[in-house]
Amino acid sequence: LSGGQKQRVAIARALATNPKVILCDEATSALDPNTTKSILGLLKEINKTMGVTVIVITHEMAVIEAICDRVAIIDHSHIAEVGHVSDIFTDPKSKIGRQLILGDAVQNVRFDNSRKIRITFDGRESMEPVIANMILASKVPVNIMYASTRDIGGKAVGQMIVQLPEDETDANRALNYLKSVKILFEEVTGDDI
Repeated sequence: LSGGQKQRVAIARALATNPKVILCDEATSALDPNTTKSILGLLKEINKTMGVTVIVITHEMAVIEAICDRVAIIDHSHIAEVGHVSDIFTDPKSKIGRQLILGDAVQNVRFDNSRKIRITFDGRESMEPVIANMILASKVPVNIMYASTRDIGGKAVGQMIVQLPEDETDANRALNYLKSVKILFEEVTGDDI
């Protein structure tokens, strides 16, 4: 049997006892992308049609995005944070959560004396051009230093670090635009990452 067929057999075997919960430990590891997508679709369908709770243990953030409603991040045998996937992916509170979701790339952002803000995408339509609209409306160019955003169910979640212009008036015009359209942001320094 192929890896995908073995996973399907294991899922069928687990369902044979009419469980209320299925525990899937790295159910998609060592599977090709198409088979992974198929297995995740099967697990989601089982949850939806049979009402079986599916607990997925994984290191793959894409797996969580694809099928999970809630997530718990575990660090050294302790729960670091727990919540709805969109909430955790939007604004991870724990250091391990930021590392898993945002990755290590954010640590490579150089923090000089210029002002930088972290924009939080918390579920706006993923096709909305937020940064382009800010630049057009405020007539202020900004520099994107880091971005980690995802489309989860047509909604944009994640974070972006943007360098503001040196001119205080220009910077405030950009910030006022973000406030006017209710985009979450905060000023950040290297210590905030």
